[in-house]
Amino acid sequence: MVRVYSWNVNGYRAALRNGFLSWLEEEKPDIICLQETKARESDIPPEGLAPPGYKSVWHSAKKKGYSGVATFYKVRRKPLSVTALGVDEFDHEGRVQILEYPNFTLLNAYWPNSQPERARLDYKLRFCDAILEHSNRLRDKGKHVILCGDFNIAHKEIDLARPKDNRNNPGFYPEECAFMDKFVAEGYVDTFRHFHPDQPGQYSWWSYRARAREKNIGWRIDYHCVNEEFAGQLKRAAIHADVMGSDHCPVSVTVK
Repeated sequence: MVRVYSWNVNGYRAALRNGFLSWLEEEKPDIICLQETKARESDIPPEGLAPPGYKSVWHSAKKKGYSGVATFYKVRRKPLSVTALGVDEFDHEGRVQILEYPNFTLLNAYWPNSQPERARLDYKLRFCDAILEHSNRLRDKGKHVILCGDFNIAHKEIDLARPKDNRNNPGFYPEECAFMDKFVAEGYVDTFRHFHPDQPGQYSWWSYRARAREKNIGWRIDYHCVNEEFAGQLKRAAIHADVMGSDHCPVSVTVK
């Protein structure tokens, strides 16, 4: 079994202060994909780059303190290769890491926020298309895909606490939901909904305002998705809402 976690830590240095290493030691995921690291390797103390039993690979934004992804893996889970998406407008913002393993390809991705008034919606939709195209190319080569990260999209009304109030807000614009519809229609499986198709109140992000987390007024915007040919290898998908340290919580999937 391989347990793959994903977590938008909203700043890796803050996560270190908030007990990330203790959590890692206790939980012991095989692989954990982090988003919004807001750091470069040179900013991180050695114990934060290579905790006992782990190695890490980083893809940071050119803009300091912005965006960025990193992946930590157990030493015995070393990937065959690690690359970026290969599209400058996204690679410059540290949006994607692609880790090749013998039985699957893992994409750790941090989707752009579409922002109020749709200010970055076109950029985000280009990113969506690029991710889908890359995933499809992998499938065409006979590879299995695990795509995880902060999608910054709540797919259906069940995936956020107040859908009617948020239909014209970033993360729930009709155009974003339409991409998720297209993504699923092209043969990708939302692993959490695979196991919990109708379970409401399951969220992975909460605003820091108005005690939203305490009241569970949240959004499910963090996902693991796989190509449908790989769905038979899924054993479990979970949201770890009790884990603190960020405005997001970790999500996980277990595969054979």
